[in-house]
Amino acid sequence: MQSLGCEVAAINTVHFSNHTGYRQFKGTRATATEITDLYAGLCQSNLTDFDVMLSGYAPSAAAVEAVGAIGLDLQQKAKQKPGSFFWVLDPVMGDQGRLYVNDDVVPAYKQIIKHADLILPNQFEAEVLSGVKITSLATLAEAITAIHRIYSVPHVIITSVQLFKLSQSGSTPSPPENFLTVIGSTTRSNGSPRLFRIDVPALDCFFSGTGDMFAALMVARLREAVTAAGDHVRTAPSWVSPDTVPATDLPLAHATVKVLASMHRVLERTLQARNAELVASAPQNGVGSPDEQEKQEHLRRTKAGEVRLVRNAQFLRDPHVDFAVQEWSKEDLPAQLQ
Repeated sequence: MQSLGCEVAAINTVHFSNHTGYRQFKGTRATATEITDLYAGLCQSNLTDFDVMLSGYAPSAAAVEAVGAIGLDLQQKAKQKPGSFFWVLDPVMGDQGRLYVNDDVVPAYKQIIKHADLILPNQFEAEVLSGVKITSLATLAEAITAIHRIYSVPHVIITSVQLFKLSQSGSTPSPPENFLTVIGSTTRSNGSPRLFRIDVPALDCFFSGTGDMFAALMVARLREAVTAAGDHVRTAPSWVSPDTVPATDLPLAHATVKVLASMHRVLERTLQARNAELVASAPQNGVGSPDEQEKQEHLRRTKAGEVRLVRNAQFLRDPHVDFAVQEWSKEDLPAQLQ
């Protein structure tokens, strides 16, 4: 966000030695009281004139509630000026079919999501929030529509879906197996979705932190796209475009294309650097027990796969857009969603 010109006031919800992908770390989790106190400090010095809030991982249900209270307070401060404050919420709860937060975090998120303007769940989190098991294009559309309806969230992006694994029920073909798909939607005035999809090549590597990267870039690029759309969007509640704007021309769609272009370039460079580092740091065979060898190999590969963000900052600022945004045809939607 800072590399794209945003002035950021960050409240850390954890203070860890390293990310948890290493399977071991030292540090502390912020309590709800600590989060609330930090925000109170900003308030007492009149430092809360924010136009966007991005919230991500919170380590407990109480911390989720504390973050929600901050969002609500900022919304209240901006109430007299529609469009002057926008809340992007990443409901970090789990992935790959399992929760990695305590069970009580889920209802806490469900309570605050209804106040957000844009949420960024992955496929598993979208299933948890919607109550819809995503097994096809039709159920994917159903899940997004349910999220719009249940939580009154104007904008939704499901950040990674493997459409080639979903059964087909419409005319739009799935991308091949080595592609991931990002699905987004902005509601019309009647609450119905305007669905778009962007297919991106999948890289053969696991990267930690890509969800955070997507969310941070989205803040900057969505503000940019909304400004380009004109005052009728910039001053609209939740930056919702008029119903006449098709899905492919939504500011959310334009922003997502740029975000994905930046991410793909950075991750390509990271993969190149990772492969070179793994060759250079190849371990000696037979040192330590099998368990210790497995642990050291995991640590080596995790470190080599750290995203090379700063050294590739030029791709954040000036991405080369290669990806096309597609609008879903009505044939891809269940009849009740059309």
